[in-house]
Amino acid sequence: MIPTREEALKILDEYVTNINLKRHMFAVEAVLRGYAKKFGEDENAWGIAGLLHDADWEKHPKVHPKVIIDDLRKRGVPEEIIHAIASHGNNSPDFPTNHMEPRESRLDHAIFASDEISGFVIACALVRPDRLNTLEASSVIKKMKDKGFARQVNRQDIIGGAEELGIPLQDHIAFVIDQLRPIKSVFGF
Repeated sequence: MIPTREEALKILDEYVTNINLKRHMFAVEAVLRGYAKKFGEDENAWGIAGLLHDADWEKHPKVHPKVIIDDLRKRGVPEEIIHAIASHGNNSPDFPTNHMEPRESRLDHAIFASDEISGFVIACALVRPDRLNTLEASSVIKKMKDKGFARQVNRQDIIGGAEELGIPLQDHIAFVIDQLRPIKSVFGF
C-alpha cells in the first residue's frame, strides 16, 4: 500500500533529525510530484518516493539505501516506489555506497534526475538576494561551470539525469525551479 504523505512524514521522522536533509527530501518530493503530473503518473506514489529516498542516509550512510528499502518492503510499500529509491543514485567510485539498482522505469529516471539538481538549485538560490524568486535556468547552468561552487554536487549526474528523462537540460532546470518556488518557505526563503 502506498503510504499517505502523513504516514511518510512519520517514517521520515523515525530516521531523520537533520533539517537540511529533510529540506532536500521535500525538494525532491515537490519535483517528482510535478513530473508525475506532467507525465500523467501517480503524484502520491512519485512524491512518496522523493520524500523517502534518502531517509536512511543520516543514520546508515554506509549501506544507504538498503535500510529504508528493507523497512518499506516490510511495510508493504509497492515495489515501484522501492525500486525507484533503490536506483536513485549512481554507482561511481565517488559514491560512498555502491548499493544502487539499475534505473528502469520512468519514476527511476525521474528520481535520479531530480535528486542532484534540486540541491544545486537551492544552493544557487541561497547566494541570491531574492533567492528563488527570479532564479533562471541560465543562472544555474552558469553556476554549474564554477567547479568551486557547491563542489560536492555531481554535475555529470545533473546532465545525465536530464538526458535520461529525455528533457533538454535548460528545460529540466527551469521545471525544477518552477516546482520549488511554491514550497520556498520550506527552505526559509
